[in-house]
Amino acid sequence: MTKPRMIPLCVPCVEGNEWAYIKECLDTNWVSSVGPFVERFERDFAKTVGTKQAVAAVNGTSALHVALLIAGVEPDDEVLVSTLTFIAPANAIRYAGAWPVFIDAEPDYWQMDPGKAADFLEKGCDKTPDGLRNRATGRRVRAVMPVHILGHPCDMDPLLDLARRYQLPVIEDATESLGAKYKGRFVGRLGSIACFSFNGNKIVTTGGGGMLVTDDEAWGRKARYLTTQAKDDPLEFVHHEIGYNYRLTNISAAMGCAQMERLDDYIDRKRRIAKRYDEAFKAIDGITPMKEAPWAFSTFWMYTVLVDESRCGLSSRALLRRLEAEAIQTRPLWQPIHRSRAHAGAFATDCSVAERLNREAISLPCSVSLTEEEQVRVIDTMMALLRGEKHAEQS
Repeated sequence: MTKPRMIPLCVPCVEGNEWAYIKECLDTNWVSSVGPFVERFERDFAKTVGTKQAVAAVNGTSALHVALLIAGVEPDDEVLVSTLTFIAPANAIRYAGAWPVFIDAEPDYWQMDPGKAADFLEKGCDKTPDGLRNRATGRRVRAVMPVHILGHPCDMDPLLDLARRYQLPVIEDATESLGAKYKGRFVGRLGSIACFSFNGNKIVTTGGGGMLVTDDEAWGRKARYLTTQAKDDPLEFVHHEIGYNYRLTNISAAMGCAQMERLDDYIDRKRRIAKRYDEAFKAIDGITPMKEAPWAFSTFWMYTVLVDESRCGLSSRALLRRLEAEAIQTRPLWQPIHRSRAHAGAFATDCSVAERLNREAISLPCSVSLTEEEQVRVIDTMMALLRGEKHAEQS
């Protein structure tokens, strides 16, 4: 019997002008971090998101690092950050010499919980002459970094209100949510500064790559300065500050320009995929799809469901393994970062919701290029597994 072809979780879709634009880079010899596509990519991106400034970087993590420095985060400061996310934002905080304060997810949409953030700031911190300080650690609280996970925005208004009350800059980690909207406004233009990622599995990819966006022109200039080794003379090699080799290459930017031309179509496809899954899973007891808030427009970057073992008869990890055996790739959500040994020295609030979501969640195939036939196979296989029709085959 022929083994079915693997349905991947989330792979790039390259079907536009990528070949032509990259060939232009090769033909003209503009292949490194200087070239017309870098500036074009920045202009196109800023126009799409609606910000005045956009600075292309080698990846989303480097953009986050620079954003933290520009926002005034200093060594031994603390930054509130979502615990239920990929580890990159917490790592970027440590690159700046600062410390994460991990905030739990809220149970409905799985984003940073504004209530728990408020509880920490109001009850766990003291106002001092040099700023707000965490009573438990004595460190100064310097910024808030909500992470818009899985293509869905955080509930930003209460977080922005908190930030204004305590005079804290808001650094949006929008690396997974290009195109998502909060109350009609694109993520990335809600806080003080924001960052995006173009990793291979993102809705728009440059292979690797990132973008920093802001409406503050001085911050935009500073970002461009720091990402290009902080060079202070256009001719001589003079540097007044420590800079970073974080500038995106022209080849990568060329791919980004081509991908941005297809963004609206890609989002439409993602939302259609999510809708088909939602309709199918209404018939499966114990499967809870990620919801879209009434104030949100989600791109459903990574379509994710919760698996209730007591009702399904299978845990999320058992279902993951059985789907893998059927040539269907899935993945769990990230270990909440407050549980990571890499960040054992950081402060965390109660993060029990994130821990439950981590135990119960798996993400299903949702590539922009996923065919309806492939999606039907995923759905039918899940239904068969959860009804017990394939349990014997796997035992």
